[in-house]
Amino acid sequence: MKATGRVLAAALVAAGVLAGGCSAGLPGAGGDSGGGSGGVAASGSAPGSAPGSSPGSPPAEVTPLEPLPAEAPAALDPYYGQRLAWQACDDGFECTTFKVPVDYAHPADGDLTLTAVRAPAIPGAGAAAGATPVGGRLGSLLLNPGGPGGSAVEYVEAAARTYDGGVRARYDLVGLDPRGVGRSSPVTCLSGDRMDAFTSVGFTPADQREVDALVAADKEFAEGCRQRAGAALGHVSTVEAARDMDVLRALLGDGRLSYVGKSYGTFLGATYAGLFPGRVGRLVLDGAMDPSLDSVTGNRTQAGGFETAWAAFAKDCARRDDCPLGRTEQEAGEQLGALLAAVRAKPLATTDGGRRLSHAQATTGVLEAMYADFLWPKLRSALTDAKTGDGTGLLKLSDSYYGREPDGSYPNLMFANTAVNCLDLPAPFAGPEDVLRAVPEFERSSPHFGRDMAWMALTCAYWPVKATGSAHTVRAAGAAPIVVVGTTRDPATPYAWAQALARQLESGRLLTYDGDGHTAYGRHNACVDAAVNHYLLTGEPPEEGKRCGR
Repeated sequence: MKATGRVLAAALVAAGVLAGGCSAGLPGAGGDSGGGSGGVAASGSAPGSAPGSSPGSPPAEVTPLEPLPAEAPAALDPYYGQRLAWQACDDGFECTTFKVPVDYAHPADGDLTLTAVRAPAIPGAGAAAGATPVGGRLGSLLLNPGGPGGSAVEYVEAAARTYDGGVRARYDLVGLDPRGVGRSSPVTCLSGDRMDAFTSVGFTPADQREVDALVAADKEFAEGCRQRAGAALGHVSTVEAARDMDVLRALLGDGRLSYVGKSYGTFLGATYAGLFPGRVGRLVLDGAMDPSLDSVTGNRTQAGGFETAWAAFAKDCARRDDCPLGRTEQEAGEQLGALLAAVRAKPLATTDGGRRLSHAQATTGVLEAMYADFLWPKLRSALTDAKTGDGTGLLKLSDSYYGREPDGSYPNLMFANTAVNCLDLPAPFAGPEDVLRAVPEFERSSPHFGRDMAWMALTCAYWPVKATGSAHTVRAAGAAPIVVVGTTRDPATPYAWAQALARQLESGRLLTYDGDGHTAYGRHNACVDAAVNHYLLTGEPPEEGKRCGR
């Protein structure tokens, strides 16, 4: 589930792992956040379910996503009839642009320009890499890294050189920046200095003054998006992005869409399957989201996912000599809470041009490191430095989450993230009072981060465009087999969501990775990679109940 607000984007790119492969209470019990009770939850399962159990059926009021007619209306013929003009770009790739309607219901009202990149297939690449013997070209394989807001153009350009040789030999890798993202009519909201201010505002207010400051920051963000994005802000939904992918599929000359989507990219891919089940080729949905969840439940269960990841980090940290948080999981939770409380009382100095580390940035830095276990050493070092008064390491982790550049500029990622999230689902909360009522449930899901993540979800309450989407199931009746990949200790997309999506899809097949981090394919687990690559090359999904471990 993509969190609705300043964080947490269910994005692979947020953790800086492009080459490997959305979402702030008043005190009753004090204003410290991040420390919780010091206890560590045992599981990131959905509230009310046993640890590791599969979630129950979607609520009765959740309706299925209905497919679109097999034949596109005549008004869309000019879009489906375009010719792509590929040109050399970006050091060895090919780029193109094409048009889509701003509003599919009223295509005469104007167009958006979208950008795609292609890494053409390399015949013989599989043989050179010692992979499965290759056959003829299979067509295009669209990739999406998640977000929403992650640039698929940048992702393909980063991943193409390390992608499996057998897959590279038979597919053109294609990245399409979705509408509102990257090079495709991007949404922008705030200048770099205003984003610096936004990311440093406390999102666990301790009094009315801090509530007012948080609300003012969220309103400024929303108003900036309204002023800069204009009417397009109401047309960056996932349904519209999925329809754009079908236009590109046709322009590429592919009868069916083959696709690998990670994190939010699974929601985009599942939406495509629901709208166009007869055009599904080979779809891999890795780090899956559950489209049947409303925004409150999604944010709350995502908090549980981060709690699960924190438990894994704390256990690992406690047995290492350089762990700055004690020698038990309990001590780690208590010391994290004490450190964050100290930062809240007095922001830490950093070596970055006079910037100071706020409580919000410190918390975001910790959460950033939960996305991938290879970031854990950086987090241990950053926490060690923070305990001596140097906040530089945690600030760098927070900046990495938001994508802040050394010159103080920010990419489009977080602007698009919020714009898409606030359009896809109604806001989880109407105002601070709703957040306060929800905090206890969030803290039950995540003693360490629940309070933070409840308040983080407030942004959409002030969004200038009414949501057009709602929670739904995706059946995709008649689609070819679809592989859903779930990681048991995934922080951003809990394993229960993968179970739920695989169950909803008529042709879904769940592949389980028993491990840590966000997503699994292309992150150096040979079992997962072999199963996914075999499916992409042959169309044969993994056997029922397939599990891979470390």
